[in-house]
Amino acid sequence: MTGIVAITPVKSALAADDPGKPVDVEFKADVDGSPQRYVEILPKDFQPSKPCDVLIALHGHGSDRWQYVKTERDECKAPRDFAARHAMIMVSPDYRAATSWMGPKAEADLVQIIALLRNKYRVRKVFLVGGSMGGTAVLIFSALHPELVAGISSQNGTANMLAYQNFQDAIAASYGGNKQQQPEEYKKRSPELVPEKFTMPVAFTVGGKDTSVPPDSVRRLAKRLQEMKRSVLLIDRKDTGHTTNYEDTTQALEFIFKTSENNNWE
Repeated sequence: MTGIVAITPVKSALAADDPGKPVDVEFKADVDGSPQRYVEILPKDFQPSKPCDVLIALHGHGSDRWQYVKTERDECKAPRDFAARHAMIMVSPDYRAATSWMGPKAEADLVQIIALLRNKYRVRKVFLVGGSMGGTAVLIFSALHPELVAGISSQNGTANMLAYQNFQDAIAASYGGNKQQQPEEYKKRSPELVPEKFTMPVAFTVGGKDTSVPPDSVRRLAKRLQEMKRSVLLIDRKDTGHTTNYEDTTQALEFIFKTSENNNWE
């Protein structure tokens, strides 16, 4: 895919030649011609001539590309620290903020962003992380495009959009209709139904008392992947709700990174 990339003018503290600082990037979406955005953070001492891994962070419902860049909550801070520790490029896209649930346009945007990054840098591996809606989105995208992803970390997401009951108006707007109107779209975006697509390392974190995004579908998917002898980690905190702490988020990310080193991925 092709696209037009423009670095949005920003104050000097966010200059593109200042590694470690966020840069707001605008591109023209191939799918509909609209202007879309993502934030990019280069690692310290970044050298464009050297291969580099990328961590793409997908925000939650009601938020946008700045959530994983600015928010101090554990699920957002841990990926920033992880990317810096491993000298990764960190990217946080809008992916049709604020209520995309990885619908068709969000999916097309993320495919395009990955292509843009590969054209711009010497990208080695692409990892995905996200929480809540973002945790759902990384599962959906990876099931649809496993060839693009080297590892994924899903915090407090769902793996079955056919069964999921919350935020239905927003999801229907993203998917082009409700479950009765677009059943195939909801089925297509239910990763639990296609466990064989998860050829990459996968880490899940869930909370047993989570009512916003109940954990049962993720538990079932994790169990199925374990039965299939796939590289999978499930951190299941029975007494927590819709949240993942810093330590668990970090453990999940380190798992997919270290496990991916054992996979044949070019």
